[in-house]
Amino acid sequence: MSDRVTITMLEDGIADVRMNRADKMNALDGAQWAALAEAIDELKAMAGLRVVVLSGEGRAFCAGLDLASMQDDRTPGASSAGGSLSDRTKGISNNAQYVAWGWRELPVPVIAAVHGVAFGAGSQIMAGADIRIVHPETRIAIMEMKWGLVPDVGGMPLWRTQVADDVLREMIYTNREFNGVEAKAMGFATHVADDPLAEALALARVIANKNPHAIRGSKRLCNLMATATDAELLQAESDEQVKVIRTPNQMEAVMAEMQKRKPNFSD
Repeated sequence: MSDRVTITMLEDGIADVRMNRADKMNALDGAQWAALAEAIDELKAMAGLRVVVLSGEGRAFCAGLDLASMQDDRTPGASSAGGSLSDRTKGISNNAQYVAWGWRELPVPVIAAVHGVAFGAGSQIMAGADIRIVHPETRIAIMEMKWGLVPDVGGMPLWRTQVADDVLREMIYTNREFNGVEAKAMGFATHVADDPLAEALALARVIANKNPHAIRGSKRLCNLMATATDAELLQAESDEQVKVIRTPNQMEAVMAEMQKRKPNFSD
């Protein structure tokens, strides 16, 4: 694992994941893109994982693309994250899109704790989280239009379940900066908190003490909502319930609740 992104395992299967390029406000150069992708891949393969908390070290969550990367001599269509923008190098995404979309592909919930700035790609990485907790003074912008570009780091399929269509269009077309309070009102953020990381870790502890198989099934259901038909969602609800009902973990959830104690789940 690169030291550009750190993963610290806490109790109850909580992964504390931090972008660690504080001197550059966690801006994305080639090494940072790669480190985030590597972290996502490591988390996908991790046994006993229950929840991920994603944050940035230093003064910012992520300032977006390292501007020096815009000056690199690359052929048209090449990505600053490596490879081609058009090629699907990471499943359904390219290398850059994966650092935002990849959090959605994790089997467990991801909570983003956002402070300082979340510009451009940073705003899209934030969008990849299931739940987004931001400081009220966080500066956020879909910045690409400032540089004559379109948002292309996975934001479009992520934002469509979070932000009203007309609001999203305005923020893209104008690249207007907005703060954490506005982000909550518009749907870009779930909660506003003076200490986003502490709030995210507290929420992670709550989620980590739920039936892990029911949590994973619920995330799969939530991921379907943007594209599945009503019939497909109704069938998926039934299929996921069959997987967990009357299993040892489901019975343990009932017993722990009745006995007012911490549950002891198995993975």
